[in-house]
Amino acid sequence: MQSDSNSIVQNSTTEISFNLEQFFELTPDIVCIADHNGNLKKVNPAFSDILGYSTDELLSNPISTFIYFEDKIKTAQFRDNLVGKNPVLNFENRYLTKDGNIIWLSWTSISEPYSKLIYAIAKNITQVKKLEEERNLLLIDLAKLNADLKKFTYTTTHDLRAPVNNLLSLFGLLDLSKIEDEQTLDYIELLNSSTIQMKDTLDKYVDAVSQEKKINIEVEVLSLEDSL
Repeated sequence: MQSDSNSIVQNSTTEISFNLEQFFELTPDIVCIADHNGNLKKVNPAFSDILGYSTDELLSNPISTFIYFEDKIKTAQFRDNLVGKNPVLNFENRYLTKDGNIIWLSWTSISEPYSKLIYAIAKNITQVKKLEEERNLLLIDLAKLNADLKKFTYTTTHDLRAPVNNLLSLFGLLDLSKIEDEQTLDYIELLNSSTIQMKDTLDKYVDAVSQEKKINIEVEVLSLEDSL
């Protein structure tokens, strides 16, 4: 195998030429080489296409120039880990494009200690991050709607128990011995049993909602002596 970019691999039957420079130029993901001080030494066209800066602009400024300000510190730490011979996989940070937009990149990088160079590949994951943000917002809205529904269910069920209990009290006050009509007695008994069933059902709903609230409550150890 030859050492130049147009390396030739031979076997018993075929001879294939690999143009590594062409691979570097054509890959849609960002491919770059930087030194340990954070200066870009070589970038592929995708780097310019995604960020909007020319190759000269990228090579003449420290890479931190293009990093979103909130991610500058963690990116510097990421580079220090690379210098320490620790490959980094799927490191995510944000960059500012030339027109002011924020993009997310996911990096896979490795350091070559002898030449003190860092070889890195980055994938644009901005769309994935937007989808994650939209999903999280939907989950927040869903959680709020769910909490509101539970609150409404608890309040409604709790409020309905008062008139049901009043009905049961009225049935208890009735003097059935003074009612001679058997059909009327049957109706009263049906109303009484239906009201009891309604009360049992409401009690179950209230207990279920109350129990779920208790599950979500954080338990804290208290000192009774200090509290008293």
